[in-house]
Amino acid sequence: MTKESVVGADVTTQLASEAGCHLNSGCGFPAPGLNEFDFKPIFSIGSVDFTKPMLLSIICALLVVGFFWAAFAKPKLLPGKLQLVGEIGYDFVKRSIVLETIGKKGEKYVPMLVSMFFFVWIMNIMSIIPFAQFPVMSRIAFPVGLALVVWITYMTLTFKKHGFVGGLKNLCWPSGIPGWVMFILVPIEFFSNIFVRPFTLAVRAFANMFAGHLLIVMFSVASWYLLSPSIGALYGSVSFVVAAALTAFELLVQFLQAYIFVMLASSYIAGALEEAH
Repeated sequence: MTKESVVGADVTTQLASEAGCHLNSGCGFPAPGLNEFDFKPIFSIGSVDFTKPMLLSIICALLVVGFFWAAFAKPKLLPGKLQLVGEIGYDFVKRSIVLETIGKKGEKYVPMLVSMFFFVWIMNIMSIIPFAQFPVMSRIAFPVGLALVVWITYMTLTFKKHGFVGGLKNLCWPSGIPGWVMFILVPIEFFSNIFVRPFTLAVRAFANMFAGHLLIVMFSVASWYLLSPSIGALYGSVSFVVAAALTAFELLVQFLQAYIFVMLASSYIAGALEEAH
């Protein structure tokens, strides 16, 4: 079976179909790699390929919009189960992240940040959903796109609040620092706030999902490969336990990455709205 014949290049699925590939069958261990993140186009429009991660991202967006639409389309004083779950999720982001980080000034940004939190979280959760089995945020384009939304919001609010000169001062000129230090500090602050912040915001979300998915696939493949009537079966069972434990741990990481992403986005917005640096 060639890589091109497998949508998503899912090594685990490939091995399952090649049932003879085990420890003592003469085939080497098919270690997963970057091929796990390559996908055959579902369809193409000109030079644009529509792939599985794109489809999953659309599904995730529809799930988030559909859930909150259903929960709050006809809100009641005494909420039903769906509205109650929606209110708990909304209040969690609002009170635990936005108001804690930005304060009362952050009220108007709550809808955007709530949407971002659940969108990132659901895209991460796709890694453990049957048939999906892929964290969308492990493709760098998606965290980069979301980081750009945060960065544009951050820059817009900074210059809208302080004007051009005041905005540059907010970004580059820390208060309470001796003047002789500014020669070194101003370029560092400028580079950090303009370039490093969006870069680290994107890479943090991407790298955690990328590494987590690769580890789970590695131990899943090893479990199958070591399954044989020999001592390898013992190692295979250990590998299976590790894969299950990593999947459970990944559930926590998926939530934390969404939380951290929105918390950092809130901190950038708070910095843009502050009078002093």
